[in-house]
This record gives sequence, structure tokens and C-alpha cells, in this order.
Amino acid sequence: MEIKVLGPGCPKCELTKKNVENAVAEAGVDASIEKVTDIMEISKYGVFGTPAVVVDGEVKSVGKVPKKEEVLNWIKT
Repeated sequence: MEIKVLGPGCPKCELTKKNVENAVAEAGVDASIEKVTDIMEISKYGVFGTPAVVVDGEVKSVGKVPKKEEVLNWIKT
């Protein structure tokens, strides 16, 4: 599983990354987590608000910090 956290590095982006890391650890799934800060790379996903989360190429969240429970639902299904 490949998870990308999209954002320039603002506090909300860092909190999103932390929530994703905690959810992956709790679920015990094999996932790579990548922080994408390059605006051109972020725009390739059609995302114009950050933070955003992409799971296996599918945009799951844009413009808000997802709760750990939300992330767990994305990675368990």
C-alpha cells in the first residue's frame, strides 16, 4: 500500500502525516508513507487544497486533517 500526504509542510500537513503514521501502525498494515511537498507534484493529483491524502493513487481527503479513525477506514478496506 502506498500512502502520500500532500502539503507544503504547514502544521496541519504535519498533523495529517502523524495521524496517517499512527493509523498505519495501529492497523499493522504494510504501507509506505511519503510526504509530498512539491506544488507541481501535488497539482498532478488535481488537489488545490492541502493537506491531502492519497491512498494507492486515490485521493481520499482534501483541505482538512483527517482523524486517525478515517485513515483506518481507508487502509482497512
